[in-house]
Order: sequence, then structure tokens, then C-alpha cells
Amino acid sequence: MTSTRLLIVGPQGSGKGTQGVRIAEAYGIPEISTGDIFRANIKEGTELGLKVKAITDAGDLVSDELTGEIVRDRLSQPDAADGFLLDGYPRNIAQLHHLDEFLAERGESLDAVIELAVPREESLKRIALRAAEQGRSDDTEEAIAHRLDIYERQTAPLLAVYGERGIVETIDGVGSLDEITDRILAALEARGLVRTAAV
Repeated sequence: MTSTRLLIVGPQGSGKGTQGVRIAEAYGIPEISTGDIFRANIKEGTELGLKVKAITDAGDLVSDELTGEIVRDRLSQPDAADGFLLDGYPRNIAQLHHLDEFLAERGESLDAVIELAVPREESLKRIALRAAEQGRSDDTEEAIAHRLDIYERQTAPLLAVYGERGIVETIDGVGSLDEITDRILAALEARGLVRTAAV
């Protein structure tokens, strides 16, 4: 069994959550979204959830230490032994180094980084729609603009580092869900990453 270790990156509203689930299914690996882990804890009212809610309601991001701890714990679970797809982590250079160290200890590294490229206006339009449909309290216009600024400032440098390693696949994130999924799968297959299921 070959293992596949992926990271999906894109601004809020790029559709990376939806595409992440589809790609993880195609490769038979867990999709690990820090946002989903945080939201589940908020919903359940756990200690972590209360901490995270206070941070996100202010439009801020959860600390590197707290996020790193959660991700390391999740990657250590048996279902992630043969690979995983990370969504939302690493989000900055400090987290990238934490992830590098953790994977190096296990003799592993990322196979590919999928960058979903979406123009800012498109992201804003999609998030406004999502907020209306899902009633997400963290999707106010100010909070969205703040998060997009943080993405551009902190996450873009990750792509430069991964780009130097030659593992970034930049995918046009505008189009139908199926078109975008097909683009991602074609790029990964061109890298020799063999999927285990049809999507």
C-alpha cells in the first residue's frame, strides 16, 4: 500500500474544504481540517471549543502551539498511518517547521501541496453566499476581509518554501466542483500518486 501525504491550500471561499473531502476519498485517506476540529469542539462546548470560540469571534486565528498540538495528535491516530490530507495547517512558516519536524521524526514528508488559486473577489462572493446559507457567525464582512489579509500575508510564504521543494501544484479554483476535482486528480496522477477509489 502506498501512502499519500497531501496539503491543500487556498484562501477562505476557495472551496478547499469541499475539494479536500473529495481528494481524500479518492486516495482513501482521512481529510484533516483544523477548522472542522475546532468547530466540532465549539459545538460540543468543550474546553478547547470555548477557547477557540473566543479567539475566532474576535476574527483572530488560534495559536500555533494549540493548533500544532491538535494536528500532531490527529496525525498520530491509526487511520492517518497510510497518509492524510491536511486542510488549514500549516498556516504560516512556524507551523511549517513544526510539521516538517513531526514528519521527519516519522521518516515522512509531504508528497504534494495543492494550491487552489481563486481571485479575491470570487472568494468574497462565495463566503457571503456560504454565510447566508449556513448562518456562520464568523463570516462577517470584516472578519472575512481580515482572514483573507492574514492568508495573503502568512500563507503565501508557505507556497514559496514548498515551491522550492518542487511539490506545489497550482490549480485553477474557478469552475464547477467536478472540473476542479478533475484538475486536482490529473495533477496528482501526473506526479505518480495513485488513487484508490473513483470519485
